[in-house]
Amino acid sequence: MNQHPGHRPTEICPVLNPILLSLAAGLVLATAGCVSTLDDSHTPALWFGRDQFDEHFPRSVEQVYTATTIVVNRDGALVSEYIPHDTTNEVRCLKARVNNCNVWIRVEAKSTSPVVTAVIVQVRTADNVGNPVLANQLDTEIAVQLEHMANH
Repeated sequence: MNQHPGHRPTEICPVLNPILLSLAAGLVLATAGCVSTLDDSHTPALWFGRDQFDEHFPRSVEQVYTATTIVVNRDGALVSEYIPHDTTNEVRCLKARVNNCNVWIRVEAKSTSPVVTAVIVQVRTADNVGNPVLANQLDTEIAVQLEHMANH
């Protein structure tokens, strides 16, 4: 193998190193950013894929929020509760940790006649990537808990 003096076979071309480094940094910056959370804060994100599910229930905010806290406490840990300052008591948010993921849930009255309450579940992993599977699971568990509460 013909080598130039002072050239080491394991060394990448010195001109190519800064180019590759710049491309890698650009890729990271292009995919990184922040996403809004349901409690009106922001969290870092590496991918802007789907991270939330929403559902509407013919129940009061109090009933839906109670079911939500039961599910969160059963599956993980409630971190904080929040009532947005620019809303009435008909909007409640919570933050939780479930399966090493950050979970935000917003419960909001959509109409009073008939009573309809919306639940939005947002989940992001420890790597700041959306987790639609867990969001859908929690959304479904809240629906099952509401049915259980209605029948008992």
